[in-house]
Amino acid sequence: MSAPAVRTGVWFIGARGSVATTATAGCAAVAAGLHPAAGMVTETPPFTESGLPALTSLVFGGHDTAGCPLPKRAEALAAGGVLPHDLPSAVHAELAAADAEIRPGGPLPGDTRDDEELITAFAADLTDFGDRNGLARTVVINVASTEPVPAPGDPRLPASSLYAAAALRADCPYINFTPSTGLRTPALQDAVAACGLPHAGRDGKTGQTLLRSVLAPMFVQRALPVRAWSGTNLLGGGDGAALADPGAAAAKNAGKERVLADTLGAAPEGEVHIDDVPALGDWKTAWDHIAFDGFLGARMVLQTTWQGCDSALAAPLVLDLARLVARAHEQGMSGPLPQLGFYFKDPDGGPAALFEQYTALLAFAGTLRGDR
Repeated sequence: MSAPAVRTGVWFIGARGSVATTATAGCAAVAAGLHPAAGMVTETPPFTESGLPALTSLVFGGHDTAGCPLPKRAEALAAGGVLPHDLPSAVHAELAAADAEIRPGGPLPGDTRDDEELITAFAADLTDFGDRNGLARTVVINVASTEPVPAPGDPRLPASSLYAAAALRADCPYINFTPSTGLRTPALQDAVAACGLPHAGRDGKTGQTLLRSVLAPMFVQRALPVRAWSGTNLLGGGDGAALADPGAAAAKNAGKERVLADTLGAAPEGEVHIDDVPALGDWKTAWDHIAFDGFLGARMVLQTTWQGCDSALAAPLVLDLARLVARAHEQGMSGPLPQLGFYFKDPDGGPAALFEQYTALLAFAGTLRGDR
């Protein structure tokens, strides 16, 4: 008799949002051979022998405060052009199965539970998910809307930190794909140090900041002083609505600006603006205007335009991270994984330049393979 297949849980915080829905539907589509794995770095040759969990072995669940079922959410994304129009029906069974594993998040308005009660409830959901599905491990991934930076002296943990604390308590590796606080709060410092779990984050690098991490090293290496770097984002959907909050926008912009400061040595003049345009739905346009000096002080300008869908850009990265962190956990790794800085604006250590981050990621793949 053959041994039962090892299964890995993927638990999304924000499980009914655009990113989680796209990742869940996309995983089913790629696993069934309906679509190629475009955007998934872990499906490229360097990762073939790294022992990553197969896409067919992933079991999805999560927390969310929204009530729209995943199949309906997928239909809405297809209507907006994010998913292929026939995909929601093709993977309906997989979406329905994942939706059945989604549990109520919080705290919602009127919720009287304190932080400890919420953490305990969230951790129990994770443990139950793993036990019922016979999972070898569950990776918790925060893909919820960006929350504002916590106010100094606030006695309550932000929601992202409640979920992160629950992941540690349930012995689950953790990934923060958002700019929200997550594990990076003094209240969890001791728990993070003692948990013995791998974790990665923060703030996934999908569009505008991906370009910045490529272009900024070019200016440094070509000895071209950057005088100013300004940007504008137009976006709609849930992210646009969430980032209309100045506090959430400030948290998001901090990561975009950090990439420039880390690479150029100092933050140049200029700001990033984020405008909510509901008519754009899940699509985004990002502009950058870069002013720099050439030889003999010649004033020059580079302008870039990035148009795309954040959830379609983020979903393959989220699946990559779930597989990489699950494998790291299987290998007994613990603590922050700076080798995964390739995926983040504000990573846990590691180089800032994208090509250096990619080199580190390939080296990590070798470690997972057992290369010496």
